[in-house]
Amino acid sequence: MTESIKTQPEVYATIKLATEQQGFTMPSELMTCSLLCTLAASKPNSSFLELGTGTGLSTAWILEGMDSSSTLVSVDNDKQVQQIAQHYLGEDSRLQLVCADGKEWIKSNNQLKFSYIFADTWAGKYNTLEETLNMLETGGLYIIDDMLPQDNWPEGHAEKATALINHLEQRTDITITKLNWASGIVIAVKK
Repeated sequence: MTESIKTQPEVYATIKLATEQQGFTMPSELMTCSLLCTLAASKPNSSFLELGTGTGLSTAWILEGMDSSSTLVSVDNDKQVQQIAQHYLGEDSRLQLVCADGKEWIKSNNQLKFSYIFADTWAGKYNTLEETLNMLETGGLYIIDDMLPQDNWPEGHAEKATALINHLEQRTDITITKLNWASGIVIAVKK
């Protein structure tokens, strides 16, 4: 098995090029995106949440895995970056792009329930974790990436990542698996 992906969403290469041209330096890795797509396919007729749209690279993969009756809300606070996702993915009726502070959006929408949550930003991962996990349906997937040391981590971030993993491991309302895959993935399922 090699880390090559044969099939990609139709718009992936175009979004990747636009991402590079924009100078956006925090896109999800290809292997992470492939896993997101596969996990999305396991949740037919479901509600999906992505915290941290970025330019839409991972968004494209989640949409690729979703069926036609599922919906995806993707939240990001950077309108300029999210416009790339809007340009290439905005025609997909299953997708709702929201430009807002993730922490505030979570607090304002805590009554919503999702079968799949990908937290790719501070909101839903390092802050508002409780509120985010409360939005997860029983049997729902909670996915985070960037849990292995990264060159671009600021000083002290490794301790935050370790503390987060330790907290997730201690919880009794979820079952987790840590994967040494791509940038480091944690997958949790709500009991």
